[in-house]
Amino acid sequence: MCAQYAIPEAELSETFIRAGGPGGQNVNKVATAVQLRFDAKASPSLPEPVKRRLIKLAGHLATADGVIVIEASRFRTQARNRVDARERLFAIVEEAAKPPRVRKATKPTRASVERRLRTKSARGRIKKMRGTVGGED
Repeated sequence: MCAQYAIPEAELSETFIRAGGPGGQNVNKVATAVQLRFDAKASPSLPEPVKRRLIKLAGHLATADGVIVIEASRFRTQARNRVDARERLFAIVEEAAKPPRVRKATKPTRASVERRLRTKSARGRIKKMRGTVGGED
C-alpha cells in the first residue's frame, strides 16, 4: 500500500499473461507475467488533483479512459511479478501525491539587463553596416 493513500484491493484488477523472452519450455506453458489495471480516473480513494497528476505521470501507461496498465514480467514467478507490478504502481502514486513546487517569479538583475541591452545595440550596429553600398548613379 501507499504511505499516504490506501488503494483498496477491489480497485486493482490483475490478469496473468504469458511472458515473452527467454525461459525455455516454461515460457510457453505458464502465465507468469502480470497485467495490473487501476482505474485512476474513477478511483474514490484518491483526491482529484492527485488523480490528474497520476494520469499525467503515468504517461504511456495510462489509457485514454484514465486506466493505468502496468505489465510486469521481470521475474520468473507469478508472485514476484505481482509484487513488482504493485510496487511500480504505488511508486507512481507516491510521486503524484507530492504537491508540485510553486514557481516563484524572479527578476533579472540590473547588470544582466544592461549587458543584454549592450549586446543588442552592438549587434544592431553590426547589422546596420550590412546595407547596400550607395554609389554614384
